[in-house]
Amino acid sequence: MEYILIIIAAVFVNNIVLAQFLGICPTLGVSGKISTAGGMGGAVLFVMTLATIVTYLIFNYILVPFGIDYLQTITYILVISALVQMVELILKKVSPPLYQALGIFLPLITTNCAILGVAILTVQKEYDLIHGVVFAIANALGFALALIIFAGIREHLDLMGVPKSLHGAPIALLVAGILALAFMGFAGMVKV
Repeated sequence: MEYILIIIAAVFVNNIVLAQFLGICPTLGVSGKISTAGGMGGAVLFVMTLATIVTYLIFNYILVPFGIDYLQTITYILVISALVQMVELILKKVSPPLYQALGIFLPLITTNCAILGVAILTVQKEYDLIHGVVFAIANALGFALALIIFAGIREHLDLMGVPKSLHGAPIALLVAGILALAFMGFAGMVKV
């Protein structure tokens, strides 16, 4: 039951993008097409889960025992950067079209504060490794959900008669605000 509560809370109630406002830059940048958004969601799922596992182990078995837990943030940034490079190499070999579609946005995962935020929140919430992995997967799914919904709405808006002054970033920010308000409707579902 704990895991279900963590999943519902991370995906809907405390969505990493729409409630905690982490990962906005890739959300606005990659959300032009659903296919690209899905690929980015998958890459974030992989990196976020792997980063949470690795950072949890580093924090609990290296930083804390040696009394250097104040190096947490810089260590996490280095680990996430290395993992993104690995994902980039894998995508280049396994799925060149997805690698080309993501283009400049793949390196954005390196600076995606959602991944760093989840790794830090896992420690702050004092989750064990299994709870931390569930938390990371749920947050990645919440990120992908927000990204895909946002991409679908933006694709639809491209076909609509949006006033010229709202094209691009203005309409994207308006849609993001409305989506955040919609996700606030889940706020009373789970106590977190």
